Amino acid sequence: MSYFLPHLPSGWHVDQAILNEEDRVVIIRFGHDWDPTCMQMDEILYSIAEKVKNFAVIYLVDITDVPDFNKMYEIYDPCTTMFFFRNKHMMIDLGTGNNNKINWALEDKQEMVCSFCFKLQVLLDIQLTVSYFLFI
Repeated sequence: MSYFLPHLPSGWHVDQAILNEEDRVVIIRFGHDWDPTCMQMDEILYSIAEKVKNFAVIYLVDITDVPDFNKMYEIYDPCTTMFFFRNKHMMIDLGTGNNNKINWALEDKQEMVCSFCFKLQVLLDIQLTVSYFLFI
């Protein structure tokens, strides 16, 4: 399924994707298209892409072709999925102790949608709170 999702071919493209998206969450899967774990994750990401397109954009990055972020984001696993919003790396809590990335393939799309929707709700609550205080 990786051929259906957009690939970012360089570090510059990754930076631009994160910097220029102001209204949607940027989901980036770092890994290799040929890796079995990435293939499973790509299938999940592809299956939710249409459903979340108003709230998120999904990209794939090959960690061999684009090694720029491997050290910065501690990408040591064959498949790592990270979330960004308004140029900020988002923390996530899936009960594993690792709160900055998903480094395994999720079992089904519902698991991804639930974790994504929860994170989106937190962001919207923060935005509404900030907007409220700006207009008081």
